[in-house]
Amino acid sequence: MLTEYSEYTIHKYWMHRALELAKIAGDEGDVPVGAVIVDASGKAIAQGQNRKERDQDPTAHAEILAIKAAASKLKTWRLNQCTLYVTLEPCPMCAGAIIQARIGVLVYGLDDPKTGAVRTVANIPDSAASNHRLRVIAGIQESACRQQLQSWFANLRHSPD
Repeated sequence: MLTEYSEYTIHKYWMHRALELAKIAGDEGDVPVGAVIVDASGKAIAQGQNRKERDQDPTAHAEILAIKAAASKLKTWRLNQCTLYVTLEPCPMCAGAIIQARIGVLVYGLDDPKTGAVRTVANIPDSAASNHRLRVIAGIQESACRQQLQSWFANLRHSPD
């Protein structure tokens, strides 16, 4: 059984990887959000980063892309033995996809005061509309996630068009 310390260390490790993916998204012109899905054995099976701008696809959020890749790899849409790590609290679309995929654990870095649909603005996982309950852990690498987003938006505002 994992101790609290080792569980936190594992969460920090995977959130660091999600932050690396978020940086790639930001460098390529998308809002820097990254996601990693880890299976029950602790192995990364899928990842994603925001690609809305690159793909011109409103559904190309990091979480959606990671969920699709994990389902394809495992050959099932039921991801109940998986943990999803994402740098920003999921929006309503992504929270719905997380519920539909039956993700077992959601770990996110930073609350989203504008569109957060897990705890901040809405609570889709615990609502009557949800047919699945999942464990949620928030605030892992929160400072790093906040800094990355704030820096990206500051650079965007100061970039010449």
